[in-house]
Amino acid sequence: MKSAALTDIGKQRSINQDFIFNSDEAIGGLPSLYIVADGMGGHKAGDYASRFCVEDFINEAEKWKYKTLLGGLECIIGNVNEHVYDKALSKPEYNGMGTTLVTAVVNGNTVTVSNVGDSRLYLFSPENGLKQITVDHSLVETMVQSGELDRKDAVHHPKKNIITRAIGVESVVEPDFFEIDVEEGDILLMCSDGLSNMVDDDKIGYFLGKKELSLDEKAEELVELANERGGKDNISVVLVEI
Repeated sequence: MKSAALTDIGKQRSINQDFIFNSDEAIGGLPSLYIVADGMGGHKAGDYASRFCVEDFINEAEKWKYKTLLGGLECIIGNVNEHVYDKALSKPEYNGMGTTLVTAVVNGNTVTVSNVGDSRLYLFSPENGLKQITVDHSLVETMVQSGELDRKDAVHHPKKNIITRAIGVESVVEPDFFEIDVEEGDILLMCSDGLSNMVDDDKIGYFLGKKELSLDEKAEELVELANERGGKDNISVVLVEI
């Protein structure tokens, strides 16, 4: 197993509010750990929120004291949410800050995924192509799920960036969890919406399937393509090859 990670400010933002982490080695009680966080908030609050969230998550994982993986992750995310929420209340400049969070833990042929917000995890397999695993916590996704909006119309909806859950916005948060089976040669893609809003799934799958590219080169190609298409937001990519 190996990973590659890349974050870029994009073409239109003055601050990179994304923060990423990748470790193919154990972190505390976790056999591996991969994280993408996309901060929100005025001035530098979003930048601080995403960084604080990731660093606090790692710190909590290193103090692992849990009997089960899912139970431990749920407790860690709850603790991290509480810590970010308290920080947001501690200073006026942090007021209203928060962050998305998507994490993955690879343990053999099983991947445990958690997410809050609209940062995503995809599974790419050479046989079946690209599949989105996480479900966005966003207003537009809620409209799609309820039948109010067609999936193809959601891509360019003016309210696409409004999220319905985030770390640190309320005192309690409800993450989603997924467990997926993977095989040798599969690739996990974790990304902020700076990639998924700019590059369609077919194109993402095309680059992940290019055998002549290394994992680092695939990450670079995806970030470059998002920038070529406008780079309207910060772009973050974490790739994990099983």
